Amino acid sequence: MNLNITLKRSVLLMLTLSLGTLVSCQPDEVGSGNGNGLTATNVDASFTVTPVEGEVNTYILTAQTKGVIVSKWNIGNGEYTGKFTEKISLPDAGTYTISHTAIGTGGAVGTATEEIVVATSDPLKGNLVQGGSFATAEDQAKWTVLNLSATGAAFWSFENNSATIHSPGGWAQEGIYQAIDVVKDKEYTINMLVSSLSGSDETWFEVYAGKSAPVAGVEYKDNKVMGLSTWDGCAKAGFSGMLATVGCVKNDATGTVSNVVKFDTTGKIYLLIRSGGNTFTKDGITVSKIELRGK
Repeated sequence: MNLNITLKRSVLLMLTLSLGTLVSCQPDEVGSGNGNGLTATNVDASFTVTPVEGEVNTYILTAQTKGVIVSKWNIGNGEYTGKFTEKISLPDAGTYTISHTAIGTGGAVGTATEEIVVATSDPLKGNLVQGGSFATAEDQAKWTVLNLSATGAAFWSFENNSATIHSPGGWAQEGIYQAIDVVKDKEYTINMLVSSLSGSDETWFEVYAGKSAPVAGVEYKDNKVMGLSTWDGCAKAGFSGMLATVGCVKNDATGTVSNVVKFDTTGKIYLLIRSGGNTFTKDGITVSKIELRGK
């Protein structure tokens, strides 16, 4: 009888020691990682700005990489996911606030900003688009509406320094355009800020730079340069950014996703945006800061 009691006490003592050892081996809580030590408490988002030698108003942004998983940039046209080293061009004179957001382990976020002062505009890269900001009635008047929806179901509205294409779906579409003078064989780039709070299905937003004049009621198809397309995999969910970054439509001339265009004659071309779809976003697609510049 006494032997049984001794054995039970010995087993109890061993269990107690084992539990004590397990508790003592647990790591102390670190930051917000519930004690696993895997979540960073802060992320260094600092970066440097270096002018590119021999190139006008062009800069290299270089972010520090230690502890950073994702690098996001905003040069004034909306935030986008980029690389740790980004090359940017700021052709117009002005003061720019460059923002960098670094995302680290466990979703920790850090943000840093730097200011770039551009003293003189690049004379070769001036914006040829008039009223591309839609800021005033005069800006908005630079654009002509191309009526493509017979019932007027699809339409463009102008407000808040932007233009928005609205469509009830059912393939209703509408366009806007303006004429621009270009030089033979000179390369140009086209870009614009585009956004929508929600996605679409069977929807397009296409940008053309063609020599043929638009005709009301006739779907424009002359020289597609870039755009959004749910068939090609973009605009299915909400988006915001420069079209050259968030777009996925291939350039007719190159067969690739590219915003570069050139022409075989000197003279007038038509910069045209045509958008519509079957299940169109309820929030519309908004555009601003439209540019056509010499490359």
